[in-house]
Amino acid sequence: MKKSFMVVIMAILISLTSFAAVNLDYESPIVNVVEVAAPAVVNIETTRTVAVQIDPFTQYFFERFFGLDIPEYQTKGLGSGFIFHEDGYILTNYHVIEKAKEITVTLSNGKKYEAELIGGDSDLDLAIIKLKTDEKLPILELGNSDNVKIGEWVIAIGNPLGLQNTVTVGVLSATNRTITKPEGDGSYYGLLQTDASINPGNSGGPLLNIHGEVIGINTAIAVDPELGNVNIGFAIPINIAKRFALSVMEIGTFQRGYLGVHIQNVTEDLKKSLGLKVDYGAYVTHVDQGSAAEKSGIQPQDVIIEFDGKKIETMNDLSSLVSTYPAGTEVEVVVDRFGERLTFKVKLEGQTAVAKAQEYFGIRVRNITDEDRKTYNIKKDIQGVLVEEIVDNKYVLGLKVGDVITEIAVNGVYYDIKNVSDWEKIASSVEKNSYVALIVYRSNVRYVIQFFYR
Repeated sequence: MKKSFMVVIMAILISLTSFAAVNLDYESPIVNVVEVAAPAVVNIETTRTVAVQIDPFTQYFFERFFGLDIPEYQTKGLGSGFIFHEDGYILTNYHVIEKAKEITVTLSNGKKYEAELIGGDSDLDLAIIKLKTDEKLPILELGNSDNVKIGEWVIAIGNPLGLQNTVTVGVLSATNRTITKPEGDGSYYGLLQTDASINPGNSGGPLLNIHGEVIGINTAIAVDPELGNVNIGFAIPINIAKRFALSVMEIGTFQRGYLGVHIQNVTEDLKKSLGLKVDYGAYVTHVDQGSAAEKSGIQPQDVIIEFDGKKIETMNDLSSLVSTYPAGTEVEVVVDRFGERLTFKVKLEGQTAVAKAQEYFGIRVRNITDEDRKTYNIKKDIQGVLVEEIVDNKYVLGLKVGDVITEIAVNGVYYDIKNVSDWEKIASSVEKNSYVALIVYRSNVRYVIQFFYR
């Protein structure tokens, strides 16, 4: 009996040993990707100086009567990035290094370097920093995010919660996603979606395909108020980052391209009333005089249905896509002109031609043109910036496209707004927890839009 029992045990053990040996020589291709890519992924630590937030009237009291400055303190921030150029250039998110006084980069081998900001864009949420070293560094190859396919394997590498070189794996779940930015001031457009786990600290790190090429920059996660992190992550397509990087490395800044059209969505009512032949795209209501669009032959009542090979479903598709191209880029624009498909070659102009500002408080503005004064009946003595697009009305409920902002008041201090330069200078300097009022003119009547900027 004992002998029989021992034979059974031996048989089971042999069976288990045999089963464990399945795929013994197999090695996941993900291992190879990580071995090649991980050395070029970096940890980014920033130091910021932050003023203590107090009531603006209390602040005025202490400064006016006691001559005391508002106390400041330093905060630390963590994020990720990756080296994409052998001279030490690193791509990351703008929010990782925003307002940083010091930037320290740590490689996977533990080496630390000081870094400097080369250029950044808060609207795109992209930035380039450069290591202060002459050493030869590992780099990552940039892929083509226009060729990705839903369902393909993706690998995220970064430093979530400070845990350096953490690797997570998933699939590409969707493309062309639009989500609201965490602070509520604007939106991300055209994002890649993945179920590869992304957590705080992953921001700026690479999203790789199975060939080890960067197809996106990990940027945001979806959070449910009740469930918390629901394991849905988003990445900025690498093709957007490549256009940004090329511009910054060539001229030191990202000068956003400008097409020069005023647009609206194609609705069923609009289609029927105007006799349009398509039910999607961006309907052109007006073309700026002297703009890139006018020079190429685009006309009012055209419906833009394709931009640089990408289908345009809505007006937001077009405006967000154009904003990712630097001035000087040549693209093909396809329009539907009452059933006739026309293709135009357009060289995007810089915003100096018809200056347009970055998004602040959920709105985009630009300088007023002579055509605007006719279209919106704006008197010549009214100087300011024109509201061109309302991306999010969280702060500016009641504001309308075509309104003219002539002043901005921040915590009781008034600033004149004559042009986009004035607007960007003041709007970019407004700190959180400020009381803000926009003095606007609509049909030459003065209005006030006030809000608390959180």
